[in-house]
Amino acid sequence: MGLAIAFIFCIILGRLFYVQVVWGKELTQKATDQWNREIPVIASRGVISDRNGEILAGNKTSYSVFLRPNAVENAEYTATILSGLFELDPQVVLEKIKSGKVSEITLARQVSKESVEKLVPYDLPGVYYSRDNTRQYTYNEALCQVLGFTANDGTGLSGVEKYYNEILSGTNGEIMYSTDIVGIETEKSVVIYSEAKDGDELRLTIDIDIQLAVEEALKRAYVSSNAKAASCVVLNPQNFEILAMANFPSYDLNNVPRDDKDTLNAQSRNSVVCDIYEPGSTFKVVTAAANIEEYLRGNKKAFSNSYIFNSSRTRTVDGTKIKCWSDHSNGKHSNQTLAEALNNSCNPCFTDMALSLGTETFYNYLTSFGFGNVTGLDFNGEALGMLVPQLLVRDCDLARIGFGQTVAVTGIQLACAVAASVNGGYYYLPRLLKSVVTSDGKVESNKPVVLNRPISSEASSILAAMLEGVVSEGSGSKAYIEGYKVGGKTGTAQKYEDGHVAVGKYVSSFCGFFPADNPQYLALIIVDEPEGVYYGSTVAAPVAKEIFSDIIGIKNIQPYA
Repeated sequence: MGLAIAFIFCIILGRLFYVQVVWGKELTQKATDQWNREIPVIASRGVISDRNGEILAGNKTSYSVFLRPNAVENAEYTATILSGLFELDPQVVLEKIKSGKVSEITLARQVSKESVEKLVPYDLPGVYYSRDNTRQYTYNEALCQVLGFTANDGTGLSGVEKYYNEILSGTNGEIMYSTDIVGIETEKSVVIYSEAKDGDELRLTIDIDIQLAVEEALKRAYVSSNAKAASCVVLNPQNFEILAMANFPSYDLNNVPRDDKDTLNAQSRNSVVCDIYEPGSTFKVVTAAANIEEYLRGNKKAFSNSYIFNSSRTRTVDGTKIKCWSDHSNGKHSNQTLAEALNNSCNPCFTDMALSLGTETFYNYLTSFGFGNVTGLDFNGEALGMLVPQLLVRDCDLARIGFGQTVAVTGIQLACAVAASVNGGYYYLPRLLKSVVTSDGKVESNKPVVLNRPISSEASSILAAMLEGVVSEGSGSKAYIEGYKVGGKTGTAQKYEDGHVAVGKYVSSFCGFFPADNPQYLALIIVDEPEGVYYGSTVAAPVAKEIFSDIIGIKNIQPYA
């Protein structure tokens, strides 16, 4: 009996220890929660601004209205008033009051100040309100797929709003007061105020003046060509900061089509980052870069700048005939050097380069230029692209990859690869975030990061000069601007559907940069399924000229003497 009593006593002591020490904190919180009620103080969401501090996404003050059913004195009267003020179904409000299933109900969010001012005189027991925020976008449609949008509770759902939600959100505070057991505020209630900590400001690399110019130029091309879609990215080749990024069709960030999910999903998708396409001839920049670098390294399989390529219009590889887009009848494709092959965009020449370099060497360059992997841009949903696994590559595949077929890329992948080809050979981590400005004014910079160096400065300089020739005297002539050194490459690729060529469907593109001898701006324009004339030289190159001309005006860039 003594042992039994001692055992029971130990159990009671153990239980007491568990309740007081182990479980004590949780029980204290539960007790406090039973005898106290909190009204949330919503933190102001951090603003998003461009590189110059111009606000792109800010807030306008609104309010949230809360209901505590247990504290309501006249359910029918309260339901009538609330439904009238906030355009709610009175029966639904009444059911919420009488259900008693929860201690607090969020009745309405993002309510205007005017509506709350109408609520105050009624002094309804059990009804409370607190400051909230409604996201407001300065430029409506501009940058919509990049900025993204938020849910009604302020949480980021897409774009930068989602990727950097934690930084933007801040920390909510609360107003706490004591109540009785059913949730009715006591006469001598003590109010405790806990201040909210507002979110930090995101300063993007975007230049809103360039962005607006890009949007206008791209929209005109989208409409005039009656295209299925159009997109563009402008970046600084010296550090891969994204200066502008746009896609059409688009939508108004201040009027998000939340009730039409199909439309919202399509128009909010950032195609430059999340969609892949077969690049066609713009990819020849990468093939040329690899060839030039290998020649400079002494690889005897690479072609010199003075080498004359076979003038035949076709090449036969693994029994597959590869043709040039031109019939070679005009004589331009005879006795071509590498520079002239770029000017004429002659497919067989780039087939020769890829095959001569071989799978292992060429794939090393593709990997160095970021293909087959994400670039690491600070944005959700970036696609990998499609690159045939090296072990499975046949010669006919390698030949086609050389001029931009049998490979699929994202717009941001190609833009970064071309930028690394002409900026001295440096491949940076692309980024949208330039800095974070904390609530106390401290600036935390997001500095450039070099990820790789695919080619040397010498190879890069040679290639940039050749690409300047493509614009001054070759297929990219419609991007030429008198007095400025513009380089670039056009691209026209057939589209495939269900494994077959889609008749009459093309992707037209142009990737250009300037000044060619020290690139500061690079733009990739992609026009999906233009009607009528579909060549990249005709559809996309003029858009680049328009964008570059606008940048020259915006930045007051003087022409060469």
